Amino acid sequence: MAEQITLPGVETEQELEGVVDSIIFSSENGRFSVFRLQPNRQHGRVSVTVASPPPLVGQQIFLKGNWMVHPRFGEQFKAISMRVSAPTSVEGIERFLGSGAIDGLGPAMARRLVQHFGEETLDIIEKQPGRLTEVSGIGKKTAEKVAASYQSQSELREIMVWLESHGISGTFAGRIFKKYSSFAIDVLEHKPYQLVRDVEGIGFATADAIAASIGTEKDSVPRIEAGLDCALAQIATAGHCCVPEKPLVDRAAKLLALDAEMIWPVLRAQLAANRLAMENVGGETLIYPPYLYRAEQYVAEKLLLLQEAAHPLAIGAPEQRVREWEQEHRVHLADLQREAVAAVLEHGIFVLTGGPGTGKTTVVRAMCELLQEQGLEVLLGAPTGRAAKRLAESTGHRAMTVHRMLQAQQRDMADDFGDGGSEFARDAEEQLEADAIILDEVSMMDIVLMKHFLEAVPDGCHVILVGDVDQLPAVGPGSVLKDILRSRVIPSVRLTEIFRQDGESTIVLNAHAINAGRLPVCAPYGDFLFYEMDDAAQTVGKIIELCTQLLPAEGFSAVRDVQVLSPMHRQECGVENLNRRLQAALNPKSPAKAEFANSTQTFRLGDKVMQLRNNYGKHVFNGDIGFITELEEDHITVNFGEEQAVEYEKSELMELQLAYAMSVHKSQGSEYPVVILPLTRGHYIMLQRNLLYTAVTRAKKRVILLGSKAALHTAVANDRTRRRYTLLAERLAHRLVE
Repeated sequence: MAEQITLPGVETEQELEGVVDSIIFSSENGRFSVFRLQPNRQHGRVSVTVASPPPLVGQQIFLKGNWMVHPRFGEQFKAISMRVSAPTSVEGIERFLGSGAIDGLGPAMARRLVQHFGEETLDIIEKQPGRLTEVSGIGKKTAEKVAASYQSQSELREIMVWLESHGISGTFAGRIFKKYSSFAIDVLEHKPYQLVRDVEGIGFATADAIAASIGTEKDSVPRIEAGLDCALAQIATAGHCCVPEKPLVDRAAKLLALDAEMIWPVLRAQLAANRLAMENVGGETLIYPPYLYRAEQYVAEKLLLLQEAAHPLAIGAPEQRVREWEQEHRVHLADLQREAVAAVLEHGIFVLTGGPGTGKTTVVRAMCELLQEQGLEVLLGAPTGRAAKRLAESTGHRAMTVHRMLQAQQRDMADDFGDGGSEFARDAEEQLEADAIILDEVSMMDIVLMKHFLEAVPDGCHVILVGDVDQLPAVGPGSVLKDILRSRVIPSVRLTEIFRQDGESTIVLNAHAINAGRLPVCAPYGDFLFYEMDDAAQTVGKIIELCTQLLPAEGFSAVRDVQVLSPMHRQECGVENLNRRLQAALNPKSPAKAEFANSTQTFRLGDKVMQLRNNYGKHVFNGDIGFITELEEDHITVNFGEEQAVEYEKSELMELQLAYAMSVHKSQGSEYPVVILPLTRGHYIMLQRNLLYTAVTRAKKRVILLGSKAALHTAVANDRTRRRYTLLAERLAHRLVE
């Protein structure tokens, strides 16, 4: 944006009052808007910019700010604060009602209402909505619709006024109203820190500013309690279930800008009141958010119960039956594969792990068929839709996502913190109808999802957990698969022999080489390529060339067969910039293509997009990939495959991201014909062996690495995976101090 210049000789902090005439621009994220104002004390309209959502047309507003001259748009009033009130003049009321802000009213009907009721129109709508039927064209249903919409706008306006009068941007008013409705002001005045966990986009700093505006002391107990909660939430976001008490206190002290000595007494009181949980291990005290403590505890207890309580199978010699299956299907299993198949016929819970090409798919297919042969009802599942589809294709049996298996329901954001009701129809009260369940890609399962899954598993059910323990851990808290194996309590087999070479394919061999700390073998041609280039801009250019020219010339679809991955979101070779560049190259702007732009990205008809968070109401989940098939003025439609067309309102687009490029984490559970991965010096902080291994194992036909040899060497050499604080392994092995 061009630089703005303050008018010479004009003092700052000027005041301006008037009626909103029209809205010129409003960013989708609500952080900036431009509107025309008709001032009360002068002729002619003025342009106003404000760092918040726009007011409504016809509203009376009071502004403080500066007069500026924009090089392109001329004189503007840059508002620093904005106070909003209802329109009072007949003209203002008509503009407000006809602006589209009120459901059921357009300009013509607004004119008739104002002609009939005059300055009392808004009072009639609010207090005597039945009288609206006096106006020709308004029936009972329309009157009720108008009254309900006006009431919501009135409450929204009240929240905006409250926030602005307390020195807080009105940006968050819509989200606060959507969450709390008529209780919003009560929450703002009495429980401001609750906003952090309930309202998406509101962090501790905003809630803290609101709390300060109502007189909350900096060293007050509620503020310190909120700081501890926020610090624990940040720790869970980093993948931990718990954290040693001193790092927690230090983090909270930094967040609160207080001395650590002021935090300790509040932490002790929280523990004594059971608002936080703790465990003592090896002389170290670890602090948990209660919901993660309960989840970890339950997962350990249920796994041990399943080990003991699974219904025994009437097979006298499992090994012999496995050999017979081999003969029947003309399949030769290696010793470890045979051991794994036999084990599921003997144990209530079993873990199968191994890298690519080690025959996990063959083993799972054998397990499934032999269990069904015993008359068992077998369910197959995986954490993501893409992983479930792969499992179904490879086994020939129906598979579904864990969320679909558990019949995910609409839930509030607060449930992510364990405070809401059940988000799954299948739970401890209404369990799954299955005798055996096989879950693939379990490395992606965090402790909370695993807890919900195990709650729905009947006590006598057999459970087989399958995954590659060397891949990146789950995005959410916990290291479930790794911890189960680390406990050495649950029966398991790790497959190590490589079978799948696909006619001299080097992808599988290189994946295992990387996992062992050896550099991959790259060639100037073949299925595992490395383009050496030191410059990040040159690397981006080569990725564009590969996607627009070189790979399509070989018959690959750039949007359906090729997936660009990146270790990071920022920087020139990060996900965000790559998405912008690839969108411009693969789905360029055109008069024939509708599009919608906000402050962070542009969505265009035909774009490849990804869901960023679980949406239980729409039945789309974190990591799902789709294509924009419709783009209308007020909504877009995304097709996620299998006739699953999902509509998004403009306010919901924060749930979507362009998916021409994605992070390696987001690619887990998927396979693509071609994977392109830049490795540059700028990625240094994220370069580690399990990240490179995970990226390489997503590819079926070709891997293309680009960047510097130094970055590749760093990624292969760095096997220092960041420790996650969890105690699941210790709970399984009964190594905790009671």
